[in-house]
Amino acid sequence: MLEPGGVGLRTRLFQIIFESDTKAGKAFDIALAALIVLSVAVVMLDSVAAYHERYGLLFYGIEWLVTVLFTIELGVRIYCLQTPGRYLKSFYGVIDVLSILPTWLALFFPGAHMLVVVRLLRTLRLIRVLEMMSLAGQGRLLLEALRRSRGQITLFLFVVFMVVIIFSTLLYMIEPPEAGFTSIPKSVYWGIVTLTTVGYGDITPITPMGQFLSVLIMLTGYSIIALPVGVFSAEVINTLRAERYSDESCPGCGHARHEPDARYCKLCGTWLNEERRDPRQTS
Repeated sequence: MLEPGGVGLRTRLFQIIFESDTKAGKAFDIALAALIVLSVAVVMLDSVAAYHERYGLLFYGIEWLVTVLFTIELGVRIYCLQTPGRYLKSFYGVIDVLSILPTWLALFFPGAHMLVVVRLLRTLRLIRVLEMMSLAGQGRLLLEALRRSRGQITLFLFVVFMVVIIFSTLLYMIEPPEAGFTSIPKSVYWGIVTLTTVGYGDITPITPMGQFLSVLIMLTGYSIIALPVGVFSAEVINTLRAERYSDESCPGCGHARHEPDARYCKLCGTWLNEERRDPRQTS
């Protein structure tokens, strides 16, 4: 846990920058998020040739102004902390450093300033300000479900990749080079695009057999879309059940799925724990 590096000014700065339970802290986080959105919007607009030609100098000035402010803010964060090294190694510390590097690197590597879009990650601090911690808990739930289903999903992706390789190789053997299937890797690209039902159209089979195989792989793509969704949904349900029920087993029948505050087994009525036993039930 981060702590202020001293009393007085450093403590006051710490409360404003790292805490959001005060008006000053909330205002600071909201102002910081507004600057982040402004800088990202400037970079996006600057990539449009017409806007760059007309407002390029304005965009350049805004980007450097925001970068200097973020650099000063990072220095103040380090100044008011007791252990700044610990903060710089944390997730938010790394993001804070990365958010100012692109503009400075642009002095030596033109175009690097486009990477300032990483600043959007800093808006995660708004979770505290907007009181969205319940959403953070739901995000943790989804990550836990994803972790539990990683084996099934990995197997599914492996099978899909094998299907793509087989179909793509067949198309490479059937289709002439002028159709675009000039190599197996190029055919694999077509297979992935077709299986995911995207269909860019830059490579298309022209023979009847190739078109028939294309239909098969497209139908296969539609049929397998629901598989990973089903696996993930099942793991979400299992995770919810695991958090809802305790692991305490009934000493009478061995049933292990009880509410956390349950005192009796819902199947046989046995006391689950002597410490929870109702004194009025004792003889």
